[in-house]
Amino acid sequence: MGVSSEMRVSLELARELNGLKQSEAAQKIGVSTDTLGNYERGKSYPDIPILRKIESVYGVPYDRLIFLSLDFGLTEKRTEKPERKSS
Repeated sequence: MGVSSEMRVSLELARELNGLKQSEAAQKIGVSTDTLGNYERGKSYPDIPILRKIESVYGVPYDRLIFLSLDFGLTEKRTEKPERKSS
């Protein structure tokens, strides 16, 4: 899977994980719904200023959007602390 395919998948996934419809996300990012749809289908790619807006709206670092980290930091992280031995 190339960078373009990874970005296409990750843009859509990040939007869905944030519970946003395409039209809602497009409005928050400041692009048309058609433009965001083109990004998600891999027909065009956002420039850096738009990637920064997407990063802000989705709460996902833009490098993760480009290189497809499916975790996105949105999954539960283990917060278990090791047990302390009592003396």
